[in-house]
Amino acid sequence: MSELPTLGYLELVRALQRSGFFVVRQRGSHIRLQKRTPEGTLKLTVPAHRTIKKGTLSHILKAAKLTPQALKQLL
Repeated sequence: MSELPTLGYLELVRALQRSGFFVVRQRGSHIRLQKRTPEGTLKLTVPAHRTIKKGTLSHILKAAKLTPQALKQLL
């Protein structure tokens, strides 16, 4: 398995926006993003934490259908 980078929430949100996601809303410390695809709509929630934990980042990437290598290219 590839090593996941240590990211803050702003870096992750910007990388997800480069991959086609857009911010729908922010409520408190959670940012809601979505992306329309031919298969349907992908929805994500990113916690607004200074550093996102590896497990949380892994779940976000899985929901976004991105690999760690694809994330590194978007950064």
